Amino acid sequence: MKTLHVLSSSPFSDDRLSSCLRLLGSGDGLLLCGDATYATQPGNSHAKALAALQGVSLYVLDEDVQARGLKPAAAIEQIDYPRFVALACAFSKVNTWT
Repeated sequence: MKTLHVLSSSPFSDDRLSSCLRLLGSGDGLLLCGDATYATQPGNSHAKALAALQGVSLYVLDEDVQARGLKPAAAIEQIDYPRFVALACAFSKVNTWT
């Protein structure tokens, strides 16, 4: 079952991102929104862990990236809210890490 994992908390405040990364399977997707978008910044261990993922689609909400003045790696697709809704419908399951 392909799952879209949605994470909004800062990777620097708790271990949710690390826990999520351990559970990701091939064909899953990971959407970072809110403060979770800080994980995409080059030079931190979270960005390195994201870059090492195989078979997982990576997304960030464009609105949240722009609000924070961030520039995610090219391998991470920036999406808007309509695309978020389409992704939620395309995956078999959506898991929000709150």
